[in-house]
Amino acid sequence: MATYFQRGDVADNISNTDKQAALAGVLRGRKLRRVLILPPDHTRLNSDAGPLTAMLYELLAPATQVDIMPALGTHSPMTPAQLRMMFGATIPLDRFLVHDWRKGVRQVGTVPGPLLREWSEGRVDYEVRVEVSHRLFAGYDLILSVGQLVPHEVVGIANYTKNILTGAGGADTINKSHFLGAAYGMERMMGRIHTPVRKLFNYGVQQFLGDLPILYVLTVMQKTAAGMVMRGLYIGDDDATFATGARLSQQVNLDLLDRPLKKVIVYLDPHEFKSTWLGNKAIYRTRMAMADDGDLIILAPGLKEFGEDPEIDRLIRKYGYRGTAATLAAVKANPELANNLSAAAHLIHGSSEGRFRVTYCPGPGMTADAIRSVGFQAGNLNDYPVEKLKDGFNGDVFYISNPALGLWALKSQFA
Repeated sequence: MATYFQRGDVADNISNTDKQAALAGVLRGRKLRRVLILPPDHTRLNSDAGPLTAMLYELLAPATQVDIMPALGTHSPMTPAQLRMMFGATIPLDRFLVHDWRKGVRQVGTVPGPLLREWSEGRVDYEVRVEVSHRLFAGYDLILSVGQLVPHEVVGIANYTKNILTGAGGADTINKSHFLGAAYGMERMMGRIHTPVRKLFNYGVQQFLGDLPILYVLTVMQKTAAGMVMRGLYIGDDDATFATGARLSQQVNLDLLDRPLKKVIVYLDPHEFKSTWLGNKAIYRTRMAMADDGDLIILAPGLKEFGEDPEIDRLIRKYGYRGTAATLAAVKANPELANNLSAAAHLIHGSSEGRFRVTYCPGPGMTADAIRSVGFQAGNLNDYPVEKLKDGFNGDVFYISNPALGLWALKSQFA
C-alpha cells in the first residue's frame, strides 16, 4: 500500500493539464483489461470528479474496457441529462452502471458488536454486516474510487473508504454507520479525521476487501471568487493518502468564526438539491455556528421530496424532524424505523433540537403544508433575493451559496 501521487497547498491551483499528467503517471505501466470507476453522483458536482472521470476514460479507452458506476448510496439513479452535465458528452451512456443498494449487494464480512461498542464509547453495540456492490467482484484489474475530501456530517471528512462502504454499499452498512455517527454526536465528528464511523469504514475495507485492486483518487476543492479551484490531488491506496488530503481540507474547507450566527440564509442550487435528504446539509454544516434562538433560512427552489429513496421519503414524512429524544423513542417503538437506521440518523441530524429555528422556502415542487408537517417552518422564496447577497456577512445576515462546500463552526470548537 502506498501514496502514488500527492500535491496540495492552501494556495495551489492544479490545472487540467496537471491533473491529466498525474492520472497518466499513476496508470502508466499497468496492464489493464477491465477497469471500474466509482465517482460520486451529481450531488457532488463541485468535486471535480466528473472531469477526472472523463480524463480517466480518455486515458484508458478503447484499449481498456471501462465501466463507470456512480457511488449513489441511497440516492436516486442519475438521469441521462445529469450524467451528461457531470461527466460531459464523450463517454457513451452504456458505460454507466447503476448501484442498487438494496438488491445488488453481497455480504463480505461482519464487524463485531464489541468493536462498535468501543468505537462509540458504549453508545451502540450492534454488529454491522459489511455489504458492497456485487459489481466490485466482476474481475476488474483496477477499481478507481474518485471523490472529494470535504467536511461531512456522518463520517467527519467525506470519501476514501466511505465511497466504497456507503457509495457502493448495502443497507445494513449504510443504516448502521449513519446511526453510529448520530449516536456518537455529529458535532463531535464534523471536520475530524479520526471518528468512530471512519474506523468502521476503514476496518470493513481493510479486513474484507483487501484483495480488491482499489485505488483512491481524492480531491480537495475550494470555492473562490473565480470559481471552484483544486487545491489538492491525492492518489493512493493507503491511510496516509486520505489523511494527508484531509488535513488540507481542514485548512481550506473549515470556515471558523469568532462568534455565533444569529441569522443565516443558505441557497440550495436546484440542479444539486431536490430533497431534504441532501438539502439538510444547510442544517448539518451550519449547526455548530448557529446561535441559540437563531434563524436558519433555507432557500430550496428545486425541492420536490424529502428522501431520495421512496421508503425513506415515506419515513421522513411520517416521523419528521423532531429531535433526538423523539427519534430514539420512535426507533424503539417502530420496527419500520429501527430497520432503516440511516433514516433515523438523518432525522436526528436534520433537527435543530429546538435550539434554533429552521425555515424552508420551497419552490413549486413542495407545499408549505408539507414543510410544516415534518417539523420545519415554511417561508417564501421571493422574500429573499439572493442576487443581492454575497457569501459571508451581509450586515447582520450571513449568506452561504452552497452548504456542500464547507463547514461553518466557531474557532473555539476547533481550538
